[in-house]
Amino acid sequence: MTMQRHIRTALFALAALAAWQGASAQHTLGFTVGYGMGNGRFQPQQEMRAIWGLYSGGLSWRYYGKQRFVGGFGIDLEFQQQGFSFATNASQVEEKKDYLYYTRHVNSVVLPIVWQPHFYMLRNHVRIYLEAAATFSYNISSTYENEQARANGSAGWKGDYPFKLARDNRWGYGLAVGGGIAFLIRRFELNFRVRYSFGYSDIVRNRNKYYDNNSDGAENPFWATPLRSPLDNLMISVGLNYRFNKQGFEAWKPRPKKEKNREVFKFGL
Repeated sequence: MTMQRHIRTALFALAALAAWQGASAQHTLGFTVGYGMGNGRFQPQQEMRAIWGLYSGGLSWRYYGKQRFVGGFGIDLEFQQQGFSFATNASQVEEKKDYLYYTRHVNSVVLPIVWQPHFYMLRNHVRIYLEAAATFSYNISSTYENEQARANGSAGWKGDYPFKLARDNRWGYGLAVGGGIAFLIRRFELNFRVRYSFGYSDIVRNRNKYYDNNSDGAENPFWATPLRSPLDNLMISVGLNYRFNKQGFEAWKPRPKKEKNREVFKFGL
């Protein structure tokens, strides 16, 4: 409930900001699709590998004021894949080629609240921007593959991952940083963006709450769940936004140069 309260507060603050300067603001609404990788930062440390082939997609809203460098604020609502993969037998073999991996793919709904400083180039036709965001997520479903269970002949070595309230965290939060370039074409904005998300919540609860997996199957490879298990994501995205107020982007203009004082002092007067 606390996380939901924070989300509502942030949405209300952004709505108030948009209403306060709406007359002179630029609003954009569009969609993004992305491709990238996921990984986990487990404690105690595990032999991890990155998972490529993850994808994302969703809606994006931005607000821009007149300020040149302050940039914009906005909200994204995205479907995003996360995941992690680690070698369950790393301490038992010497060669990496003999590693057997446990891999999870997690399907999440993510809500980034974004600050986006930027500057313009090429007569306001190109916008270069950076991003900093607070992210909130909800894990809607997950799948798993356990290569060690397959090697042991288990029939349930892969499948849908069953979430358990005592073991798994559905809600997540973190921070994200990134940057990109946008091309302003008439009333549209074509974006190319890179964003790295740092998870601060854990995908599985720590061992103080869920110690072992005696009652679990191949979906849970942890004899004792990790102390920390946040997930990270790297996404490369492309997006198309519609500009509701074209003049908003043209509000900033360079400071006019001062004209030189051409008056000549005449000594004869």
